[in-house]
Amino acid sequence: MKFSRSSVKAFLIFPMHVMGVIPAFLVWCSRPGGVLESFPYSFSNIRSLAGMLLVTVGAGLCWKTVSLFTEYGEGTPAPFDPPRKLVIQGPYIHMRNPMMVAVCLVLSGEALLFASALLGLWFLLFFGLCLVLIPLWEEPDLENRFGESYREYKQKVPRWPA
Repeated sequence: MKFSRSSVKAFLIFPMHVMGVIPAFLVWCSRPGGVLESFPYSFSNIRSLAGMLLVTVGAGLCWKTVSLFTEYGEGTPAPFDPPRKLVIQGPYIHMRNPMMVAVCLVLSGEALLFASALLGLWFLLFFGLCLVLIPLWEEPDLENRFGESYREYKQKVPRWPA
């Protein structure tokens, strides 16, 4: 995996906010004395280990997908700087949305790690938005930008892992 400046910048722009900044803020607010303390968090060995595993796998997959966008797609995951080339390699060979799968792995892992209902709700909200926005906004945009090559890719590769 490459650690180019553009990959690091792209990773920090979108995925890190969704997977890091917002969850950290929610955990901070749910601490004793926090504004959301009625949503406490806790740790346990087995559950926390499973959560850490999901976070690690998801973060690695997310880094890989962001790197592919910057290195081969000549863009970023950010809507204001989308890839200029269609990326069909690495995990994109097996599913069309590995970045969203990666973020969902991290978010569900964080909810498990902290045993936090609030982080679980954040994961469900994010996942629900993915289920709505990907077919209604992202896929039509990709068809407009990449035309027939995206339509062929869409026919061959499932949206989500099978």
